[in-house]
Order: sequence, then structure tokens, then C-alpha cells
Amino acid sequence: QVQLVESGGGLEQAQAGGSLRLSCVASGGNLFDYALGWFRRAPGKEREFVGRIDWADGGTLYEGFAKGRFTITKDSAKNTMYLQIEDLKPEDTAIYYCAAGVRQDGGYRYDYWGQGTQVTVSS
Repeated sequence: QVQLVESGGGLEQAQAGGSLRLSCVASGGNLFDYALGWFRRAPGKEREFVGRIDWADGGTLYEGFAKGRFTITKDSAKNTMYLQIEDLKPEDTAIYYCAAGVRQDGGYRYDYWGQGTQVTVSS
């Protein structure tokens, strides 16, 4: 079983045009069996996929809106995944979650989730 803890958001508002780095620390399980992903849920909207990184080979995949401003990286020595967001926009305001998933039917099934970290961007 994988435990995930996000950080980097919080009560303070980030400014539009700025940047932010979120972290997700993983523990338990063999992470090389998983991909770790970032998701977000904006106020009043459904949760959406941001992107993921394959822990074994470092390969990444991003949802369309995330290409260019969002970058997912990992530090295997620290069992930590990061989400760097550049040129923050008010529409990036959301709770950001990390999740661990295994391959299933051509995609990934995300079974383990963190508690989320709030990102609020003011204009």
C-alpha cells in the first residue's frame, strides 16, 4: 500500500504570473511498479487529470491544458514527485492531489491518493 502526502499549497494566495512547486512524498510499496500522477479539482468542477510520471523510466504525460506551463519531475532518492507550475493563472485555483496508479487496460488505475493541497491564485 502506498501513502502519499502533498505539500506546497496552503492558505496563502499565489499571485497570477508567478510560479509554484508542489511536492508529493510517497511511502510504502515498490514505487517502480507505479506511475504517480497529479490531479486537480477546481471549485464547482470535476476532478481532472494534470499529468503523470512513470517511476521506473521517468516518462511523463500531460493533459492538453498542462502542456507548456506544468512540469512533473521526481527525485527517486527522496521518493518525491514534484509539480512545477509556471505563469500561474486564476483558473489554476484548485485542490491538487497526487495519486499512485498501476497499468490497466491501456491506461492507469489510480488506487492510492493523497489528501490534497489547496492552491489559490489571485489576479
